[in-house]
Formats: sequence, C-alpha cells, structure tokens
Amino acid sequence: MAVLAFETSCDETSAAVVDRGRLLSNVVSSQIRLHAEYGGVVPELAAREHLRNIIPVARAALHQAQIEPGALSGIAATQGPGLPGALLIGVKAAQAFAYAVRRPFFGIQHHEAHLYSPWIAGQPQQADFAHFEPNVSLIVSGGHTMLVHVQEELKHTLLGSTVDDAAGECFDKIGKLIGLPYPAGPQIDRLAEEGNPSAYEFPRPMLKEANDDFSFSGLKTSVRYFLRDHPQIVSASQSLRDLCASVQSTIVEVLVTKTLRAAKRLQVGCITSSGGVSCNRALRRQLSAACQDSGFKLRIADPALCTDNAGMIAVLAERKMQLQGYAGPLDGDILPNWSL
Repeated sequence: MAVLAFETSCDETSAAVVDRGRLLSNVVSSQIRLHAEYGGVVPELAAREHLRNIIPVARAALHQAQIEPGALSGIAATQGPGLPGALLIGVKAAQAFAYAVRRPFFGIQHHEAHLYSPWIAGQPQQADFAHFEPNVSLIVSGGHTMLVHVQEELKHTLLGSTVDDAAGECFDKIGKLIGLPYPAGPQIDRLAEEGNPSAYEFPRPMLKEANDDFSFSGLKTSVRYFLRDHPQIVSASQSLRDLCASVQSTIVEVLVTKTLRAAKRLQVGCITSSGGVSCNRALRRQLSAACQDSGFKLRIADPALCTDNAGMIAVLAERKMQLQGYAGPLDGDILPNWSL
C-alpha cells in the first residue's frame, strides 16, 4: 500500500513515502534563503527551484524509504491551493511518475492534508487513525488561518477563515516593520520569549464577533502607527522584545479564544492544530493550557509536519485509497484556488 507523494504548493519542494500509515521518508528542500532577500516568496523563483529540485528530492525519498518505484501502489501530489507555477511542477511530475509505473494518481487538497497531520505521531512517525475522533481544527500558517469542524474521517465543514491577512502573514509584515528578516514569525517567537506580553496593548481583531472568522490586517496597521509614534522602540533591545511579546500575545489570544469557543459550541471533545504558525511556542503553551482547563483533548502536529511537507500529503492519499479507492485522471489540471 506504499504511496509516493509530492508537495510543491509554495516554497518547499518535498517528497515522501508512506506505507500502511507509517512514514518511511519525508524529504523537504526549503527555499527560505532564496526568498529572504526579497522579503517574501517570489512565485517565478519558487517554480524554477521546484523544477531544479523535484527529481533529486523524489530520488532521496525513495532511497530513504528503501522502496523501488514498482512496489508503489499510488502516486499523489498537492493539487491545490497554492502558487500556480509551483503546483504545476509537483502535479505534472507526479502524473508522469504515475503514468510511467502504471499506478493511480491522487490529487490532494493541501488544507485537508493539514487536518490529518496532528494524527501522525511517534518515532517512527505513524498515522493513528484508530483513535481518530471528531474535532475542531485550527489551521494557521503564513497564507491561511481557518477553523474546521471535522465530523469524521474525510468529512468536514469550514467554520471560518481569515477575511484579510492570515496570522502568519501578520507576523511577517509586522516583523518587516520592525526590521526583522523574512520569515519573521520564528524571530518574533524567539524575541518574545524574553519580553513582557503586557507591555503594550493592541486591538484583538474580531475577538468578540459571533462568528469563526479572523482578521489581522487591523493589528498590522495598529503596530505601524504605534511605531510611527514610538520610533525609539526598535532600537532598544528590551522594548523590542516587549513589542514582539505583546504582538504575539494578541495574535495567540485571538486564535485560542475563537478555537475554544467553536469547540464548546459544537460540543466536540478534541481540538487539533496544524500549519506553520502552530510551531509558535506561545500558541502551543496557551492552547494546551486552555484545553486542559476546559477538558478538551489536544493534538498539535509535530513541528516537522506543521510546515509544507509531502508526508501529510502521502498519509491522506493512502487513507483515501483505503476508504474511497478513487483516483484522479492522469491529465487533471492544478487547482490554485481549491477551497476546503
């Protein structure tokens, strides 16, 4: 039942092999250094790097898994959403591979794969669907922030999403305002560990709104005006740490509060979280504490599975093979705007 999967939705070229829920390999080639000098991902450069890396990464994944192409049962790739040029490389490589080895192709929705990444755990990493239960899932990354009600395996409902900037995007844009390198999220996380989260007060966007949507562009604007009026903040090391801690506290409070509120309303017993921002230490601590206080089970994806990776794509593709058996056409197109 081994599946080879590709992930090229943005700026990571990744290939992975899974066999009966066990991740045999999960190779990721990151482009962060390439895009850092531009302050964000440049789509054309990302596509070129995917084209350069896709074959070496696939070979490395097969080598680490110690599996021959003929032993595979299926081939998968992220079909959307994502950058069109980037998606095209992964999807067409997977379809060509599937055609060559005469195996079915599975096009996977990137966010749906994130939904199941918290259920991959252990060493070696193994999908634990035997203990799967209905949950409210927080997917939070540089491009997306959303809440999803997962009623059962492969059945879910989107509750709410960002109406403007995603949480990770907000981190990066605020980081740029204060002079931090891209990506700024990890830098803010590091500085915030030594800062006072109560030092400065910023608005909590949509915190009191009776819906499950998010908005972070107002916070970014508030920080911009704050820095205009207090330019000395960025040159004072402790004040900068306090600013990072205050901004991070604001974002985390909104994420945790709205997630817990949705879980209580829907009367689920479990909360999950995934996506790159789920690596943030304050978010992990506060979400864990809130779930413990409210009696929710919590599953947060392993940090290696939070960012874009083919491991979660492979696991979901194999699960779809087991439960649905449906494969897509070998000439299916990319879906850059594919909604969850």
